[in-house]
Amino acid sequence: MLGLSKKKNNSPAKTEEGEMGFLQHLEELRWHLIRSILAIVIFAIIFYILESWVFDNIIFWPKQNSFPTYEFFCSLSEATCFRPPVFGLQVKELGEQFFTSLKVCMSLGFIVSFPYIFWEFWQFLKPGLYPGEQKAARGIVAYCSSLFIAGALFGYFVISPFAINFLVGYNLSDEIIIDPTLASYVSYLTMFTIPTGIVFELPIVVYFLSKVGLLTPDFMRTYRKHALIIILILASIITPPDVTSQFLIGIPLFILYEISIHISRRVEKANQLKENS
Repeated sequence: MLGLSKKKNNSPAKTEEGEMGFLQHLEELRWHLIRSILAIVIFAIIFYILESWVFDNIIFWPKQNSFPTYEFFCSLSEATCFRPPVFGLQVKELGEQFFTSLKVCMSLGFIVSFPYIFWEFWQFLKPGLYPGEQKAARGIVAYCSSLFIAGALFGYFVISPFAINFLVGYNLSDEIIIDPTLASYVSYLTMFTIPTGIVFELPIVVYFLSKVGLLTPDFMRTYRKHALIIILILASIITPPDVTSQFLIGIPLFILYEISIHISRRVEKANQLKENS
């Protein structure tokens, strides 16, 4: 739990007059946010300089036969083999290419700089924790960063090819020409990656909620069926209305939920040992 009002005099959250004031906390938070935004902008500028390479080798890769997901499923058997549909991307607005490029660069900048952003966030929260809580949360930056990157990569390499096949292959009539815009393609690709990376942080959220006593493993086991429904709803929001894509995100989320129950149980045992000692 936060212990800003109970820290000893050697606490980094102290000032000469005692506890760090509210305005001082806001000032400190402001600089953490500024440095985080600056990191995103720096990486975004790098990606913008390399925008042609970024679009050809990252953004448009899921619509090419050489994408690893297609190669993997086709290497298994002919029954599981599928290839991306052939479709072009059109631009309808004058500044669509420019603003779409900015969106892509900022999104990639956020993904790449996420470890640093979370480190800045943790540096703001860390002084408000007791020494035991800081010790228990050791390595949290690495764990959170790994889960986010894993979720983003899962969305990119697993969800996006299935979703693209479904969305482009869904045709109401032969009278309809499937020719999506560049902006819509990038928007969906972004939706498949960043939100997936965020929901992969579930074990970390459960850890902290269990640490402060707001969540218990018994509660999570009791409401497992309810959690499954919520996970399916969340999967339907992140992915298109395709059963395959929804299960692709729903299954790992449910696995993470089961892992979170184990994490909550370990935290509960640790809390009980601490109370008994």
